[in-house]
Amino acid sequence: MKQRSKQPARPPSDKNVTAEQPFHPELRGARFLPRTIINARTLSTLRVLTKLTGRGRRLDAQVVSVDADVSVHVFRPPSPRPRTPALLWIHGGGMVLGDAAQDSDFCRRIADQLGIVVVSVEYRLAPEHPFPTPLDDCYTALRWLARQPDIDPARIAIGGESAGGGLAAALALLARERGEIHPVLQMLSYPMLDDRTTTRTDINPRRLRIWSPASNRFGWRSYLGPATAGGNVPPLAAPARYEDLAGLPPAWIGVGTNDLFHDEDVTYAHRLQQAGVATTLHVVPGAYHNFDSIQAKAAVSRTFLEARTAALDKALNRG
Repeated sequence: MKQRSKQPARPPSDKNVTAEQPFHPELRGARFLPRTIINARTLSTLRVLTKLTGRGRRLDAQVVSVDADVSVHVFRPPSPRPRTPALLWIHGGGMVLGDAAQDSDFCRRIADQLGIVVVSVEYRLAPEHPFPTPLDDCYTALRWLARQPDIDPARIAIGGESAGGGLAAALALLARERGEIHPVLQMLSYPMLDDRTTTRTDINPRRLRIWSPASNRFGWRSYLGPATAGGNVPPLAAPARYEDLAGLPPAWIGVGTNDLFHDEDVTYAHRLQQAGVATTLHVVPGAYHNFDSIQAKAAVSRTFLEARTAALDKALNRG
């Protein structure tokens, strides 16, 4: 897998997560949420619960096997066009948890509202399948999507949340390297981009929810696996390490100020802008990690969803 040179290791420059940031007034329930959920001790239990609940799975999604290792959940709009735009969606879960069905309601809503095909990829998880396997699985799904006869390959967006957002950012870089597919948008919701955040000692965990520094260390350690032998982290494994961001598709990046990923996401957005990539940065004061899913009815969460939807609509239907 071809890689560009990586920039010198350094922590993100913006450090708002170290400050005492109050929670957004519409997210008062945050104070009752755990600071962390996923770690080495809870992972096996969480995986069992995910399988037992079959959370989010919808009967109106077509499950397609792309190859022996990769499958996708396909959501088609009520009135498909001859050459329909599409979104490849990548679920979150810290690289170690989750499945293609967990965001099914979101995928169905976007397919219906925008009249596009949404494809959620079932990529293999770490630590059993460390880098580059999850990224390669996402590329396999992207290539399959671009070759479908009912899809317009010139109007494909890629997106994801959390770890899925980090994979989407890496996928944009990989697609640029290979030159086969040219996504028109990378939609990154609080993406997991920089393994170097795990070495920071200035982060105050009191205002973090759901994803903590301990979870972050576990997730990155699981994903990087042998790739970190000798201290070398491939830039495609951690997009924030990638030096040359020029020529990437336009980006939409959204994150809250009480999210562990805030600083690295803001830094990445600024670097994209400096590289000439059209980038929209949507920062939500006082919002924690995955707030829009956990408190979906809050007005601030609906606004966040509307901003994502508008970015997709502009890139796929009005561009």
